Amino acid sequence: MKQTYSIKQKLSQMIIILLPILVTQVGIFALSFFDTTMSGHYSPVDLAGVAVGSSLWTPIYTGLSGILLALPPIVSQLMGKNEHKGVRFSVIQAAYLSFSMAVCLLIIGYFFLDPVLTSIGLEKDVYEVTYHYLVALSTGIIPIFLYFVLRSFIDSLGQTQITMFITLIAIPINIVLNYALINGIWIFPELGGVGTGYATSLTYWFMFFMAVYIVHKKQPFSSFQLFAHFSRMSWLKWREILTIGIPIGFSVFFETSIFSAVTILMSSYDTNTIAAHQSAINFASLLYMVPLSISTALTILVGYEVGARRMKDAKIYSWLGVVLAVIIAIISGIILLTFRTDIAEIYTKDWEVLHLTAHFLIYAIFFQLSDAIQAPIQGALRGYKDVNVTLLMSFISYWVIGLPSGYLFATYTNLGPFGYWIGLIVGLATGAIFLTSRLVQIQKKKFNYKQIHS
Repeated sequence: MKQTYSIKQKLSQMIIILLPILVTQVGIFALSFFDTTMSGHYSPVDLAGVAVGSSLWTPIYTGLSGILLALPPIVSQLMGKNEHKGVRFSVIQAAYLSFSMAVCLLIIGYFFLDPVLTSIGLEKDVYEVTYHYLVALSTGIIPIFLYFVLRSFIDSLGQTQITMFITLIAIPINIVLNYALINGIWIFPELGGVGTGYATSLTYWFMFFMAVYIVHKKQPFSSFQLFAHFSRMSWLKWREILTIGIPIGFSVFFETSIFSAVTILMSSYDTNTIAAHQSAINFASLLYMVPLSISTALTILVGYEVGARRMKDAKIYSWLGVVLAVIIAIISGIILLTFRTDIAEIYTKDWEVLHLTAHFLIYAIFFQLSDAIQAPIQGALRGYKDVNVTLLMSFISYWVIGLPSGYLFATYTNLGPFGYWIGLIVGLATGAIFLTSRLVQIQKKKFNYKQIHS
C-alpha cells in the first residue's frame, strides 16, 4: 500500500484491494454452495445431512474466525508506523492463538457433537450423514484456522490478489474432490454427502500449504521471515488480539446467527414457504459479499492510515467506502426488482415456491441498502480498533430489536413469514444508524486528539 493524495487515487487503491477480496469471498461462498448442491444430486438424505452440518459449522467458524479479524487492523496500523518486527511477532502469536482455538474446538466437538445432534431430533439416516460429515470436516479445522491468519497477514499488506489466486485454484480442486469422494471415482471410496466433508478438509489443507509457500518464498512476505524464528507465546499479545477480536467475533456471530434463528422460527410454516425463504436468503447472502468485501478493504485501508497518523485520509476512506457500497446497492436493488422472477427460477421451477421467492426478494432490496451502510462502517471502525461499542450495538440491533420485532410482525399481523424479513430489515437499519453515529463520534475524537498532540 502507498500514501494517496486525491479522491481518485484513494478510490483506485480501494478498488485494487477490494476486487480480489470480493472474488475471494464469493469463492468461499461457492465452496459451501457446491458441497450442498453436489450432495443433493446424490440423494435427498445426503443433502439434508450436509445442509444441517453446514448450518452448524458456519456460525461456529465465522464466530471463531471473527476473533482472528483482530489481526488486519493490528498489522495495518503497524505497517502504517513502519514497524515490521511488530508485524512478524503479531502474526506468529495469532497463529499460536488460532491453533489453540482449533484444538479446543476439536476437543469440544469430541464430547458434545453427539448430544447436540441427538437433541435436534434428526432422522437416523440424516443423523448419520450429519455426524460423519462434521467428523470428516474436523480434519481440516487446524489448517483453515492457520490459513485464516496467513490470509489476514497477506491481505493486510494490500496483496489481496494473492488470496484471490489461492481461492480460485481451490474451487476446482474442491469440486473434483467432491465428485470423486461422493460417487467413488477411481481410487476414491463412495462416501456420499460425507465425502464433501473430506473434500473440503483436503481443500483447506491445500489452501494452507499454498499460503505457507507464498509467505515463505515470495516478496514482500518473505522479507518478514515469519518462519525464521518462532518466538515464545506472549500472553500480552494474546490479550491484545483477544481484546479486539472477541467483540468482533461476537458481532459476527450475532449477525450470522440471527438468520439461523429466523430459519428455525419459520419452520412452523409449510414446506413451500420454507423453501422460498431459504432460496431468497441464499441469494441475499451472495449479494452481501459486496458490502462485506468493502468492509474488509476498509479495515485494511483505515488501519494503515490511522497507523500513519493520517486521520483525515482515514476519514475519507471510511465514507468513500460507504458511498461506493450504497451506489452498488442501489444498482443491485434495481436489478433485483426487475429480474426477481428470473432469479427465483435459478432455485426452483415450482410455481408457488417461485412466486414466494420472488416476493421475498423484494424485501432483500432493503437488506442491501442497510448492509451497504452498516457493513462498511463496521470495517472502518475495526480499522480504528473500535470494537466494544460495535458489539453492544450489534446485539441490541439484531437480538433486542430485530428478532423480537420480526416475531411480532409475523405473529400479530397478516404479514405472516414476511414479518420476519421486516424484522431483519428493522434490525439492520437500526444497526446502520447506531454504527453511523459511532463512526462520526470516533472520527471527531481522533481528529481532536491529533490536533491536541500535533
